[in-house]
Amino acid sequence: QAQLVESGGGLVQPGGSLRLSCTASGFTFSSYPMNWYRRGPGKEREWVAGIYSLSGRTKYADSVKGRFVISRDDSKNTLYLQMNSLEPEDTAVYYCNVPSGRVPWGQGTQVIVSS
Repeated sequence: QAQLVESGGGLVQPGGSLRLSCTASGFTFSSYPMNWYRRGPGKEREWVAGIYSLSGRTKYADSVKGRFVISRDDSKNTLYLQMNSLEPEDTAVYYCNVPSGRVPWGQGTQVIVSS
């Protein structure tokens, strides 16, 4: 059964950094593009960043461009999100999934940016 498990969230001060991980199982991770999403307090879930399979080409939402870096390690079936220069507006639960959203959503990992 396909599964996604996010980790690495926490409480961080504005300007700080965090590295999120998403470990996949039950499907051929290396064959799929992968995305990070987030849902802030009282907000809809939004797309944050994406990475293609094979090429590794990346793309970012304007709100995180230049601050976040998405990467993947197909040998470990793991997706990463390096988040730098964090802002209070980045406070959210972060999720990963394939673009179609067909893999069951994980529990997410909570990121709180606050002084």
